[in-house]
Amino acid sequence: MSRLRDIPLSVLDLAPITSGSDATTALRNTRELAQHAETLGYTRYWVAEHHNMPGIASSAPAVLIGHIADATKTIRVGSGGVMLPNHPSLVVAEQFGMLEALHPGRIDLGIGRAPGTDQRTAKALRRSEAGLSAEDFPQQLTELMQYFNGTAEIAAVPATGMKPPLWLLGSSGYSAQAAGVLGLPFAFAHHFSAQNTLPALALYRKHFRPSEVLSEPYAMVCASVVVADTDEHARWIAGPGALSFVRLRQGRPGPLSSPEEAAEYPYTEIDRLVIEDRMTTQVIGSPETVSAQLDRLLEDTAADELMVTTIVHGHSDRLRSFELLSGLAERTPQLGRSAVRT
Repeated sequence: MSRLRDIPLSVLDLAPITSGSDATTALRNTRELAQHAETLGYTRYWVAEHHNMPGIASSAPAVLIGHIADATKTIRVGSGGVMLPNHPSLVVAEQFGMLEALHPGRIDLGIGRAPGTDQRTAKALRRSEAGLSAEDFPQQLTELMQYFNGTAEIAAVPATGMKPPLWLLGSSGYSAQAAGVLGLPFAFAHHFSAQNTLPALALYRKHFRPSEVLSEPYAMVCASVVVADTDEHARWIAGPGALSFVRLRQGRPGPLSSPEEAAEYPYTEIDRLVIEDRMTTQVIGSPETVSAQLDRLLEDTAADELMVTTIVHGHSDRLRSFELLSGLAERTPQLGRSAVRT
């Protein structure tokens, strides 16, 4: 029996902008995918924060979360995540307090420590160099929690008393330890930092202290997954994601290419080595192939929840991938509701 049947299954969406399309279409596709995920019984739907990325439309998570929550009824909606160095803590508290007030019991606030962009863009977001250092993160996080708890000198309306569940996100050990010490749920970015997954989860569990939020550790792992009816078709539609990673490493991010464009790209030997290394940490294939690979991942990580991100060019292929994955988990709209609420 697949381990996927035993844990909540969730979605991370970057709202990819594809070649020949635009942000309006990308955001419309995000709304439709969220509705589809809700129907299929996924637990939560998170959107990421990225800036200065021509191929990603999710630059304003709070705005997009409100739109998705309005378009759905039961699925939890949240940030995966809000990059706290980019924003004053007061603004984040006000935004997510308002989202919680508008959609009580359905909002998650995932917080990241990295800026999620280059330093020049990060400076433009903050309008100064202040707050861009990782050393400032603990103070920013403390301020954010004080606004929700009503212990700050400034009243964050309507955040006080409207605190959504707070998650710490990470791709290394720093946030893992912080989440453990604070007794918060922890989400790890296995999809782009697979080599750090097991060490970070070990640190989280080692440093965990029970809190009013959690009595024991709760870890979610986010994996890059592409499911299709056959292994061959899955590899074909996963090609644009691999090319996107190559272009990002080259400092030339752009819209997500089509499978045909990805196949015709003049890859260098180094490009091919980068893709080969990248593909070893991704889960791509038919339902049978994906089930076996995810079972191994869940066994290795002992994750309490699995979050999946799927980067493919065709919207119908993305809808189909999540449909096939939910079938492996035998998910229904009544199952998989979060163990992490407060």
